[in-house]
Amino acid sequence: MLGLSQEKLGEAIGLTFQQVQKYERGANRIGASRLHELSRVLDVPVAFFFDDTDPVRAPAIPGGFAEPPAEPFDSDPLRKRETVELVEAYYTIEDTAVRRRLFDLAKALAAEGESPARKGPGRPPKRTPRQDPA
Repeated sequence: MLGLSQEKLGEAIGLTFQQVQKYERGANRIGASRLHELSRVLDVPVAFFFDDTDPVRAPAIPGGFAEPPAEPFDSDPLRKRETVELVEAYYTIEDTAVRRRLFDLAKALAAEGESPARKGPGRPPKRTPRQDPA
């Protein structure tokens, strides 16, 4: 679907294209950690590999055994690829002063984006010098 060859996918996860073929055909079982790695490389949730609407794959468990719907994998911002890439880029900045300024900038931008309703109870609004009482 992504136009990614088995060879390129194998390189991305440290396998040969023959091993990727075996996984794709179902000749080899795939472990949870490898499945997680594949989902990260392909930028899809792990649940993507368990599409219960596809009749070729194993049938879904009857509704009577259904568990409550799980929270989507990408609902946690710390698990998103973008977050990981941002943190990796941040820590590649060698100059600690520059890194600190970037950190302060990100916090300031986040604070500007907060609406009063999102700040929540118990958090007084931040004052700028223009807002200080005279």
